[in-house]
Amino acid sequence: MRIVAVADTHTFHRELVVPEGDVFVHAGDLCRRGKDLGELEDAADWMHGLPHRTKVVVAGNHDWMFMDTPERARAVLADRGICYLEDSGAEIDGVTFWGSPWQPEFNEWAFNLPRGRALAEKWALIPDVVDVLVTHGPPLGIGDANAYPGRHGCEDLLARVRQVHPRLHLFGHIHQDGGLWRRDGTTFANVTTWECERGPTVVRLEDSGAVGEVVPSARNPA
Repeated sequence: MRIVAVADTHTFHRELVVPEGDVFVHAGDLCRRGKDLGELEDAADWMHGLPHRTKVVVAGNHDWMFMDTPERARAVLADRGICYLEDSGAEIDGVTFWGSPWQPEFNEWAFNLPRGRALAEKWALIPDVVDVLVTHGPPLGIGDANAYPGRHGCEDLLARVRQVHPRLHLFGHIHQDGGLWRRDGTTFANVTTWECERGPTVVRLEDSGAVGEVVPSARNPA
């Protein structure tokens, strides 16, 4: 399975050059302000037009409509054949996916929860067996560094990933630390495109694990 993944497009999605693949994953922050359903509709139209057989979306902290008007927001994606995951899963060609939008509390954005018990309860919902985990935010210490002091990932998410051992963990949220890492049998990928400053991430999922690459950034002509 060839997975093409992005995050943090913030309405710049039409500037991306997206490689072909089997599954397209957006790991959150499709929108900029997230209060105008038109932002989501435009992003959904763009995804619907991509050649990938299956599209999977997890909301991010900018995607307020999935909290404010969840039925309308979900319908926008469903009407275009896009699979939305919020503490839920799907099986695609025999590969199990699980998606969750939560991240540690920061600046009163959407899908923020305080560190500790509240977040741990969300991560406890992740099944014991899952191939591809998609979260908006990173686990602690992996793809979670930026200009602010300290690390910004979630310790409880890291603990759950170490229990589950997914073959692939995709996330975004932290714009300055995109990349790929392999730890204890799991390939971790911060797939942020940082408003198209970075290209999409392509991961080839095989029985033995996952092999990935970041596509060089390139913009579609205006």
